Amino acid sequence: MRDRSSAPLMELHQASLAASFGSAYLLRDISFSVDRGDKLAIIGATGSGKTTLLRLLNRLSSPTSGTIYLEEQPLSQIPVIQLRQQVVLVPQEPKLLGMSVRETLAYPLTLQKLPPKEIRQRVETWRNALRIPQEWLERNELQLSLGQRQLIAIARGLIMQPKVLLLDEPTSALDVGIANHLLTTINSLTEDGHTTIMMVNHQLELIQNFARRILYLETGKIKEDVVADRANWQRLQAKLLQTQAAEAEEWL
Repeated sequence: MRDRSSAPLMELHQASLAASFGSAYLLRDISFSVDRGDKLAIIGATGSGKTTLLRLLNRLSSPTSGTIYLEEQPLSQIPVIQLRQQVVLVPQEPKLLGMSVRETLAYPLTLQKLPPKEIRQRVETWRNALRIPQEWLERNELQLSLGQRQLIAIARGLIMQPKVLLLDEPTSALDVGIANHLLTTINSLTEDGHTTIMMVNHQLELIQNFARRILYLETGKIKEDVVADRANWQRLQAKLLQTQAAEAEEWL
């Protein structure tokens, strides 16, 4: 029997997702594996399937065909609540659901019925790590900018100590200084192999020093799967711009 610790953490075998109407596919024949502690950046033009792929990984959507595994167990066999405690998705435009920042950060741990002392300690640990000001804790969603809400949502995901953290454009509304600190902080999570990061991000200049692997999606298919150290970043940037320009012309 294969040692589970040496097996990939997540695997996708020919996963496809058909559109809800017509014969088009949002994702087609997606196959790749991710190891513990990996840092995977998912890039591609708008509409290439990046966010859709993240949604498959924590069962916000289910593949039309193919199979996705977490620790060699099909996702379809893992109870959704249990799965989403292990595979946490932070969306690009997060919501605080009418809660204060303090309540938002504590909420997932409260659902897990952790002791109040541990909840307070985790909230404070990640508040300090991400440099979230103390005065934000009593604010609500209407009192925060999009970038501030993104930071709070990422902190909420980190507080859960997931096996896999899925980030959808986490730096899109952050200034460069905060974005770099965020990626540096998240980077430290993967050092002991306890957390695997999969991040959708179009800011290639930010992810060059973060990602170990790059998945390049185009029209719902993986066109490139390359080790970051071997990636031709200038060519990838040019390819993205070319694809986006071609798509823009279709709307003219």
